[in-house]
Amino acid sequence: MNLSTAIAALFTFTLPVIAHAQEIGKSFNNPLDVAFGDPYVIYDDATERYYMYGTGGGAKNGFAVYSSADLANWKNEGQVYHAGNENGWSDSTAAWGGAYWAPEVYAHNGKFYLFYSAQWKDNPGKELENFRIGVAVADKPTGPFIDLQNHPVFDPGYPIIDANVYFAEDGRIFLYYSRCCYKHAVESEVADWAKQQGWFDEIEESWVYGIELKPDFSGTIGEPVLLLRPPVKMNEPQAEWESRSVTSREVNRRWTEGSFTFKYGDTYYMMYSANHFAGENYAVGYATAAHPLGPYTKAANNPILEKNTAKGGDVSGTGHNSVVFLPDGRMLCVYHGRTEKTGDERVVFIDEMKIDGAGKLTVSGPTTAR
Repeated sequence: MNLSTAIAALFTFTLPVIAHAQEIGKSFNNPLDVAFGDPYVIYDDATERYYMYGTGGGAKNGFAVYSSADLANWKNEGQVYHAGNENGWSDSTAAWGGAYWAPEVYAHNGKFYLFYSAQWKDNPGKELENFRIGVAVADKPTGPFIDLQNHPVFDPGYPIIDANVYFAEDGRIFLYYSRCCYKHAVESEVADWAKQQGWFDEIEESWVYGIELKPDFSGTIGEPVLLLRPPVKMNEPQAEWESRSVTSREVNRRWTEGSFTFKYGDTYYMMYSANHFAGENYAVGYATAAHPLGPYTKAANNPILEKNTAKGGDVSGTGHNSVVFLPDGRMLCVYHGRTEKTGDERVVFIDEMKIDGAGKLTVSGPTTAR
């Protein structure tokens, strides 16, 4: 089975199908003129346009969207989700402006569903990080999106962010998310080493979980399954790149977040980001499995996307990606990063992504226009 057939069989609800595939070039004017973090792109048949959602982009207490016919030139379509809608469950007065982060939109059964993270207003313990995941619905990719219910999708008892949804061949739907680092101190050799240096007393970690969703997105089925976490031992192959926020003395946290899952052939690929999202070491890796809920094995060639400043480039903080699947078989990795010019502002990049005959995934980036 070739790539187009395999992806189409699994992703008929989101697979970009464009009438003029040849108009999508093999290079982009990176960074794009879109100030998003956590970019996520879908294609809409009805309008024959791509739509990009993300964190920030000028939206207040919600999310904005950009549209494009060619993935290169983008139009700001304005804010499409407002937290103050009739079913809003979040707290816009909480830390980080309510933390409206990482929106992803899925076309399903004639509707568009927006999954996102935000601060939950139900917070009797006055927790600083009280993030949960919600879902809103609209008739069009440009909204307006209204929350399905006046509470999050579910409450695992700890803060969670970065929703990603996978629609399986058997009809089941899976939600992936990241448990936040907040109050989640974990013992490891990296934590012991940092304490011996006198840098940090403890290291908090975020872990990626998966859980089955109810067909109507009103809740979950079963218990969450732990899928990815930072390495415990310092000599593990992934320990160096996933621990750079700690070993550079940046912060006492190690992240596993921003997951994106898809199937290629018989293998499930989960791309994920590690290190501090606001730092230069933010980078992307991937893991593979034979089942949507794992177990997942991290790839030997990680990280597959990271800063290029040591190689003469000016891009850093590359992470939290999504993938666009083109009908000609090409795959595009959409992610955010920073340049010397953009400073602390996150902007969007798009680069080619490939999987070779041995199943090895690579991203041809980060690239910038010269």
